[in-house]
Amino acid sequence: MSSGAMTQFWMVRAGEGGYLAKEFIEKGCVAVGFDGVGSFEALTSLDAFKQRLLEVAPDDKPLRRAVGAGVGHKFRSLMKQGDWIVTFDPDSRLYHLGRVTGDYEFRPGLVSDYAHIRRVRWEQARSRDELSTATRNTLGSVVTLFEPGEQVLHELQGEGKAPPGAEPPDDEATIYLEQLSRSHEFIADRINRLSPHDMEQLLAALLRAMGFRARVTPIGPDRGRDVIASPDGLGLQSPRIFCEVKHRKGAIGAPEIRSFTSTLRGDDRGIYLSTGGFTREAKYEGDRAHVPVTLMDLDDLTRMVVEHYEQFDTVGRALVPLDRVYWPVP
Repeated sequence: MSSGAMTQFWMVRAGEGGYLAKEFIEKGCVAVGFDGVGSFEALTSLDAFKQRLLEVAPDDKPLRRAVGAGVGHKFRSLMKQGDWIVTFDPDSRLYHLGRVTGDYEFRPGLVSDYAHIRRVRWEQARSRDELSTATRNTLGSVVTLFEPGEQVLHELQGEGKAPPGAEPPDDEATIYLEQLSRSHEFIADRINRLSPHDMEQLLAALLRAMGFRARVTPIGPDRGRDVIASPDGLGLQSPRIFCEVKHRKGAIGAPEIRSFTSTLRGDDRGIYLSTGGFTREAKYEGDRAHVPVTLMDLDDLTRMVVEHYEQFDTVGRALVPLDRVYWPVP
């Protein structure tokens, strides 16, 4: 959909789970993958993309190949300088909005894993929590690259809310993937609305669902131990799991991770839950810790809750009430 004369508006997802979002912002670009395809320079038509993908991945299903060709063609030829671009960073829960400033480039190594780029000047950001349900639903699509529409752009720019309803996908596989993606985002929204104390209770419920005995520590100085879990509930059997929970905006840095891991000994294990995500340096500190430590963001927590929800006790189900949805097997 056009958002003005000859100007379009695109959503480009930053890889699975948005793991490349920070690179997109830091390096002033968006990118797509297409392993083994090589440069798009000579692929000037949709048919050319389809033929190249057939050569590279002849065993792919025709539908998957058609979707991929459409994404590549839009990124290579239909996207223009001056177009609006949005991408989502799940760690900060921010939609970043900017303008395309360059033509297509084949730049292996500029962005991790993705070689095909467009330069972008990022101009503003909006929290997902500030947006209407209709806009969150539209932007929750699992498609790598699509046009969300003029009304969504206006809301991201702070010019009112988008009306309900988005153009529906036209095939069963895409509908399924989109609904799965949107479901994940809406569950994350619900979890994010919990209070800090309820977030501790949810993590304890998750650990109980995984077979541990877990409890939330009393309010007060806890040396980074908001939740404690072990096989026997007494800490006499290994592993003993100590959990720190930070439910706030803003990423956790390396100093907080160092402080947390310094309290762990021997067979201890650590979980650091930060709904605001982690800096790159914090992730490095977690990887190099002297005992196993898991850094869990809101996205990770949401996936784990869904995965183990059938084993949740009444406390966990009361915190995040979910309904089972059935879908026909393809």
